Amino acid sequence: RIEEQGAYADLLNANSNEIKYIHSTLGFRIKPLDARDSRLVTDIVAGVLRWKRYLDYLIFSLYRGTKGANDIEPLLQQILRIGAYEIVKLGMPPYAVVNENVTLAKAALRIGAGNMVNGILRKIASCKENDTLPLPAVEGDSRSKARALGVIYSHPVWMVRRWMSYLGQEATINLMEWNNNPPCFGLRANNNKGISRDDLVVLLNKLEVPYKLSPYLEEFVHLTTGLQNVIQAGLIKEGTCAVQDESAGLVVSVVDPQPGETIIDCCAAPGGKTLFMASHLQGQGKVIAIDINRGRLRMVEEGAIIQALDSVVTTCHNDLCDFVVGSSIQADKVLLDAPCSGLGVLRKKPDLRWKRSLEDLEQLMSLQDKLLDAASLLVKPGGILVYSTCSIDPGENKERVDSFLTRHPEFIVESVEKFVPDEFVSEEGFYFSHTRNHFLDGAFAARLYRMTN
Repeated sequence: RIEEQGAYADLLNANSNEIKYIHSTLGFRIKPLDARDSRLVTDIVAGVLRWKRYLDYLIFSLYRGTKGANDIEPLLQQILRIGAYEIVKLGMPPYAVVNENVTLAKAALRIGAGNMVNGILRKIASCKENDTLPLPAVEGDSRSKARALGVIYSHPVWMVRRWMSYLGQEATINLMEWNNNPPCFGLRANNNKGISRDDLVVLLNKLEVPYKLSPYLEEFVHLTTGLQNVIQAGLIKEGTCAVQDESAGLVVSVVDPQPGETIIDCCAAPGGKTLFMASHLQGQGKVIAIDINRGRLRMVEEGAIIQALDSVVTTCHNDLCDFVVGSSIQADKVLLDAPCSGLGVLRKKPDLRWKRSLEDLEQLMSLQDKLLDAASLLVKPGGILVYSTCSIDPGENKERVDSFLTRHPEFIVESVEKFVPDEFVSEEGFYFSHTRNHFLDGAFAARLYRMTN
């Protein structure tokens, strides 16, 4: 469903559309999944999505039929990927993996499909045991090397080539390895409801959820496992805490919201930064959250109620470029968390790498320029415009800021050094969190001051 219908790679639950989809399309029912099985299924889905290109290389290197990768029916290809992933990456007992996936292929398709799955998975298991799994050689020109590395680390070739051009080969490999690891999550204690990080820690200890304290932000903790337990315990729904990566929290630090200020969040949904900014206002001032997507904007409204911030958060359903036409509103601070490629969050979004193209990146840069021009009209003289992305690509970050400053000489860069730890400050004075240097998502922010004369 993710690959063919654009479904999201979310946590599985008993009432999810995926369970219903299995029942309605494959013609058989599955036993109810307990929490452990649900986590395993979720891990397998995410792992198969991450390693899809590498798994296909294995399968079709060992398949002796006449068909190519595009000729095998999608469901059979997914079953083969699942089996290959379980054997090669999860280290599950091969006999159990083969048996289960052969049974699945026979039940979902036909006996012949089960025989094919049996043959290919047995070959993969044998190669793994003998340490003879096929891999392409990393040699030749930059294009050939990128193609081979794209198979080995399962990333699109265009991404690999782009990263190699400004990071180099070794750093690119480190980045891809990071993207292929299971994700980590940040939790932010909701100080606005009187919940300190110490209070949140007590609750996590009761749930037996392991955590680490954020060294960067006093409201945050860092989870490697146990998010499902936190959700099931109702801590998110009750507004005790919110899921938010520290890299996003540091963007709010760059904005530096203060009580009494009027702040505009230009592309606000789903609202993580909106609500964190609002919590800094201590009930004085307001955050105006603008977004073009009404459904996602509703998430901001619901989050504001849950976190007791609805008195300072106002939502506006509009396209930013339309909103500024004839608008007389000028704010103390404006945040443009722009639509971007998401290349800094590929670890959390395993399917995103296959949904992005170089053409998408170029279109996004054009959109980012238009949104920056529009957002600048909402900043009062002496005010601050913060431009941020969850991308690590300079084309979406530094280059967009440089281009903006050429068009808008009334703005200058104000260094973020007073607002975030030194290790996140670039030479130009921008905030930059890179996955290869920090155990955080990749993120960028520039703080731009509008001069008064």
